[in-house]
Amino acid sequence: MTSHTSFDDHMLSLALARVAEEAAIACFGMIGRGDEKAADQAAVNAMREQLNLLNIKGVVVIGEGERDEAPMLYIGEEVGSGDGPGVDIALDPLEGTTLTAKAMPNALTVISMAPRGTMLHAPDVYMDKLAIGPGYPTDVVSLEMSPAERVKALAKAKKVKPEEITVCILERPRHEEMIAEVRATGAAIHLISDGDVAGVMHCAEADVTGIDMYMGSGGAPEGVLAAGALKCLGGQIWGRLLFRNDDERGRAAKAGITDLDRVYARDDMVQDDVIFAATGVTKGSILNGLRREGDAVLTETLLLRSKTGERRRVACRHPKR
Repeated sequence: MTSHTSFDDHMLSLALARVAEEAAIACFGMIGRGDEKAADQAAVNAMREQLNLLNIKGVVVIGEGERDEAPMLYIGEEVGSGDGPGVDIALDPLEGTTLTAKAMPNALTVISMAPRGTMLHAPDVYMDKLAIGPGYPTDVVSLEMSPAERVKALAKAKKVKPEEITVCILERPRHEEMIAEVRATGAAIHLISDGDVAGVMHCAEADVTGIDMYMGSGGAPEGVLAAGALKCLGGQIWGRLLFRNDDERGRAAKAGITDLDRVYARDDMVQDDVIFAATGVTKGSILNGLRREGDAVLTETLLLRSKTGERRRVACRHPKR
């Protein structure tokens, strides 16, 4: 493993912001056009091109899928110039392809980077997730609790009634029982159609978003990306991989995972200093979306460093090229 002292998160963070920006700009023309694949491909192409300009020995540990499924930014792909520090890269070139195609809120380009060998190599399967924001004791809620028990435990820790808790859940048929159980406690539910990285990030700024907790199953890769964001923003997240068949269990074995029932805490998924960048594609509750200003495109990017706790909102005007 490359020495962690060679991971200059200060310098690399600004470069990472540009990677996220370029991926967002590339799919600007796809917003509201109804073509998810074209939007995603545009973001992938731009993100890969920008990553290969960086002086890093990068390996994609969270990407577009296995090599036989994704021709670019696949899990295990090496990116960067080949010089510089060895780094793990977790990315979603367009988190919310459906949101982009339908011009709905909260589509983002997302990427994070950490020293080589410090990010969970999560297979492309589902993960049961639970997240809360900062300021709570460790393990005040857990995946072992029922949805109702989680709401009541968090309300007690926050010193409020369950009715004053708001939970973010991905709107899917598989979550119908969970939604009913949470509602029975009196808690409010913020349903999202897609984009659970943003959903988890909402917990970190409950005073702004009004969301206290995220729960439910979604993509495991997005769980690792969300863990990187929460490591910077503060908060807790837990994830347990879910397997539907032997093929998915085989993917876990290929990724080096032997304990299929393990619960991963935030610092299990991202073990060292991490930098995180997200650029808004469509307007959302976290970031402004892309906008035109004459011939220029305006972007807003959230840039985070876990080492220092710095949070930057970078507004940039990109002149026509």
